[in-house]
Amino acid sequence: MTEYARRLNLFDATMLVIGGIIGAGIFLNPAVVAQRVGTAGLTLAAWILGGLVAVAGALCFAELGAIKPQAGGGYVYLRDAFGGLPAFLYGWTELLVINSGGIAASAVTFATYTLSLLDRPPVSVPVLAIAAITVLTVVNYLGIKMGSVVQNIFTVLKLSALAGLIVAGLSASTSAPPVTIPSAAPLTAPHGVAATVAVLGTALIPVLFAYGGWQSTNFVAAELREPTRDLPRALILGVLGVVAVYVLANIAYLRVLGPAGLAASTAPASEVMRRVLGPAGGRLIALGVALSTFGFLNLAVLSAPRVYQAMAADGVFFGQAAALHPRFRVPAVALIVQGGWAILLLATKTYGQLLDYVVFGDWIFFGLVGATLFYYRRVGGSADWRVGGSAGRRVATAGKPHQLFRTPLYPWVPLFFVAAAAFTVISTVVSNPGNAALGAAIIAAGIPVFVWWRRKARGGQRVA
Repeated sequence: MTEYARRLNLFDATMLVIGGIIGAGIFLNPAVVAQRVGTAGLTLAAWILGGLVAVAGALCFAELGAIKPQAGGGYVYLRDAFGGLPAFLYGWTELLVINSGGIAASAVTFATYTLSLLDRPPVSVPVLAIAAITVLTVVNYLGIKMGSVVQNIFTVLKLSALAGLIVAGLSASTSAPPVTIPSAAPLTAPHGVAATVAVLGTALIPVLFAYGGWQSTNFVAAELREPTRDLPRALILGVLGVVAVYVLANIAYLRVLGPAGLAASTAPASEVMRRVLGPAGGRLIALGVALSTFGFLNLAVLSAPRVYQAMAADGVFFGQAAALHPRFRVPAVALIVQGGWAILLLATKTYGQLLDYVVFGDWIFFGLVGATLFYYRRVGGSADWRVGGSAGRRVATAGKPHQLFRTPLYPWVPLFFVAAAAFTVISTVVSNPGNAALGAAIIAAGIPVFVWWRRKARGGQRVA
């Protein structure tokens, strides 16, 4: 039987973590955060608090990845802890909307910025977006190393673009007043502890969505050379690096634009670069956004098919998707299904509305996956869930024994992360209950699909 090829090292895994988090959000979302909190201090506080949540999540996922270094990541953890249905609904939502819709949205963003740079009409956006999805599907069909090389290149390029933005913003002259944006209205700071907590809560929603994505690296754990050692390191290094970049980028925005200017800007990164470097700066950051979204798109194409392959192996997805390509050792059928569905969402222009409906579901599953750590800790002394068996607190990788990663400050770190995920979900539902109800219906629609596939599997029939 063909197995996944262990070809990724620590650098590859770290680039996957960073690439899975940084998309277009850090170039756009800071304006939304500033609008909601009203002051420079609270803007930075929101990004730092969101960073703490991301670090807590990374620590939880680091231990989970060390415990179960298998393809599929969160799907595997949910299946072990809570059973087949929650795990299936996780994969169902990823394929139906969250990941496939994210692929479509990222492809459109990439195409929009690229055509703008080339001074081409926007009418070609769908064509270029579909071409990008197709090309990256083919690239990742040719093997995990090929996809990883593309990811490494574009992650380094996006980090370079952000470094340029940060340096430009922090080195800007302080003698000039912050840029004035005509639509900028005076901001008011919240008064009192309760009001401050409330505005921080609303600001955390776009912040936490900008920080999401580190979980994608757990999907490819089976393809790391030394997963029990390198996956935790990659998650921690990658998330800490992103937190530093995000906070510094916001300091740069505030230094050049000021809180009111940042809140009024529709494209703060472009505003900063044009302020510091003139029109050429605006084009440079547009290139940075295009590179960043392309790298994020590649990661979305690369990682999630491992979830669908694990589902197929359990008999709850198309049977052929369970097999790996005999030469390239990738989930080829799952890649093709994902690419085709993402292109359909893009062509029918349904991805945006669907993402609005179920985006809160991402954090539902984030919280549930984080909670699986309590299950693994509880059964650790009696079940064969560790590499090397229940006694395998030390494991051998490439002949070198080492200690499995353990989340520090347990159980407080996972409790903090699960509580933050629950807060995000509740805040999203309260802010738009209609969309949340439709999203819940989309997620629940997977229940009869799961029952049907499970019956097929138990009947010994393969689903074509």
